[in-house]
Amino acid sequence: MEFNQQLHSAFKFNNISFDNVEDLISFAQRLREDGAPHERDIAKFILKWFSSKDYIKVKTSGSTGKPKKIRLKKEYMINSARATGVYFKMGANNTALLCLPPKFIAGKMMLIRALTMGWDLHVVAPEKDAITQYDNLYDFAAMVPYQVFHSIKSIDKIKKLIIGGGEVGSELEEALQDKNTEAFATYGMTETITHIAVRRINGPGRTATYHALPDVHFETDKRGCLVIDAVNITEEKIITNDLVRLNTHTSFDWLGRVDNVINSGGIKIYPEQVERKLASGIKVPYVIISEKDDALGERLVLVLNIGDQEKVTNYSALFKTLEPFERPKKVYTLSKFPKTKTGKIKRGEIKIILRSYS
Repeated sequence: MEFNQQLHSAFKFNNISFDNVEDLISFAQRLREDGAPHERDIAKFILKWFSSKDYIKVKTSGSTGKPKKIRLKKEYMINSARATGVYFKMGANNTALLCLPPKFIAGKMMLIRALTMGWDLHVVAPEKDAITQYDNLYDFAAMVPYQVFHSIKSIDKIKKLIIGGGEVGSELEEALQDKNTEAFATYGMTETITHIAVRRINGPGRTATYHALPDVHFETDKRGCLVIDAVNITEEKIITNDLVRLNTHTSFDWLGRVDNVINSGGIKIYPEQVERKLASGIKVPYVIISEKDDALGERLVLVLNIGDQEKVTNYSALFKTLEPFERPKKVYTLSKFPKTKTGKIKRGEIKIILRSYS
């Protein structure tokens, strides 16, 4: 099926306007040859977006199973873009920042939102502190937690900020409380064409609950995992591996990943929840995982991301703030955490590494 995508007349790319699709395609062809690496990736995507194909091929991150290549309908991608615009009250001529890698779905969708809704898009290299290097003010931007952490002093340049690609830690959430920026954590994945739910993480609207975007509904399966029904962006329901507490058919509290749940002495423990409780007292990257235990079956351990020569802090007092069954039985250190391309820690690989040391 052929696809004819229209270009919004108000769209701008780094202050450059385009009279029609042909002008934008010519610009993208030049950018593909002469642009910086991130600009070349954007150019390649623009050319695919305005091709006659009615889909875009993308690779999933593994949220619903093993990573794989899938086709996303351009029609659904436009629906997703418009849902974001409706939820955040963003329309033509709003200013937006694209500082995410265009190779991944989040970067692609920022571009599609701008093309579809006529945003004035400022495109910069996807660096950790991109916003600190410019004096521009923005109505809207999307970042990963790592970028927000390194941009916190300049974050007020953004009116509305969505944060995805990883969990927003309590330390970062607290750092955002005195900012004027309206900051939102997002829930979504490649299969849902980025976020389908958001929660406000600062200001008077701060909440632990995720709320659905327009025309998105939720239920849970027998495991207690989230099932997403989004008729405008997916052809069938999406079954996730995310354990949730369902509040309504359009809101939920996230508990953790079902594949991360630790069964210690018959008690099911969500490591992500333990990690949140420890966040105020640990200043280095860390994870809670499990290892085998003859009596308990599994026991919790804390793994710190520090160098071999660094001294390990005594966390005994911090551990006492946890429930007895939540307290790590051992503390390990690794000089480097294995991560995905999008920066998510690979807990399974850490378990394998620790087993090789024992």
